[in-house]
Amino acid sequence: MQPENIHGTAILIGDRGILITGPSGLGKTTLALALIDHCSQRGLFSRLIGDDQLYAADCQGRLVCRAPASIAGLVEVPGFGPKPIQFEPTCVIDLVIRLVPAGKMARFQEDCSESVFGVPVPRIDLAGRNVAAALPAVMSRLSIAPFL
Repeated sequence: MQPENIHGTAILIGDRGILITGPSGLGKTTLALALIDHCSQRGLFSRLIGDDQLYAADCQGRLVCRAPASIAGLVEVPGFGPKPIQFEPTCVIDLVIRLVPAGKMARFQEDCSESVFGVPVPRIDLAGRNVAAALPAVMSRLSIAPFL
């Protein structure tokens, strides 16, 4: 299947791919960078896959994302433009984080999934622009220390 362009940011934590989606301005890049830094400081492999634009495709029932060649290895830093960062060329997506306005997020969430190009992927909703609350939520969802 041909990859399709999607608006989002993808990262790899350990062996798990995370796709961060949501409207512009809710902090997709900020959350991705915070997660990469948080995990790196704890000795857990973490890398950017792509920022802002991704190619996504169904590969044997799994969602696979990669950055377009023109922006591979670049992350947009607000006010400074694109900056180089360590990256991996592709990953299988294991979790979708959907950033939503704070007032539209449920306090407790049921397990749910989202179909991305026909591939169901587990999803959590997090309040945009709230990295302090998002970090423990993501670590808990992925069962990463201290949530083992």
